[in-house]
Amino acid sequence: MDTLSYKTVSANKATVNKEWVIVDARDEVVGRLCARIAMALRGKHKPSYTPHVDCGDNVIVINADKVRFTGGKWADKEYVRHTGYPGGQRITVAQDLMRKNPIAVVEKAVKGMLPKNKLGAALYRNLHVYAGTEHPHEAQQPKTINLNLIR
Repeated sequence: MDTLSYKTVSANKATVNKEWVIVDARDEVVGRLCARIAMALRGKHKPSYTPHVDCGDNVIVINADKVRFTGGKWADKEYVRHTGYPGGQRITVAQDLMRKNPIAVVEKAVKGMLPKNKLGAALYRNLHVYAGTEHPHEAQQPKTINLNLIR
């Protein structure tokens, strides 16, 4: 038996195949949508997935202002931040955050699903979220995908 045929091939920065993809977020549930976006950013849907390498795709999310929450999350879901001063904890509900900055809802959800290290920061830079249908990435020739088909 030839044991050379059983060697594990590990992807690296030179051998990885990164693509540009567009995801339409219109009428999608935020958590389900962002879980699939995070998976595409990591590259877990590819056979060449390597945990310590940025082998995922560059993801463009359009219509981020048309996402939806289930249940009563528009009024109940809270986003907590801190100013850095004593007593500086600030809480914003999802409804107010969507009104003020619609792309932040998707960005915060995806960022929370990525690794909390340097690789996660590098993966997050591959995410581009836009409130409308227009985006400035036509030169990259992105292809539209349906995230529901990625498992």
